[in-house]
Amino acid sequence: MATKRKSIGEIIHYFSKIKVVIIKLAAPLAVGDEINIIGGENTDFNATVKSMEVEHEKLEKAKKGMEVGIKVSKKVREGYKVFKVE
Repeated sequence: MATKRKSIGEIIHYFSKIKVVIIKLAAPLAVGDEINIIGGENTDFNATVKSMEVEHEKLEKAKKGMEVGIKVSKKVREGYKVFKVE
């Protein structure tokens, strides 16, 4: 069975030292959601949103248009696409 994915935004910044991405959201996102990040030649991985922050404030849910910080396990780059796995 194929997994359904919905585009929810793109990465606008990556802090390599702390492995945090800033995602400009095109759709809502919540802690506990599973996301899929795709970009470059061989970046395609899933991650569960364990926590989200906006300006150092923790959030449970973020709305469309917000820019949120999420910790990730792998190196990514600006412009990579972010999908919500459903």
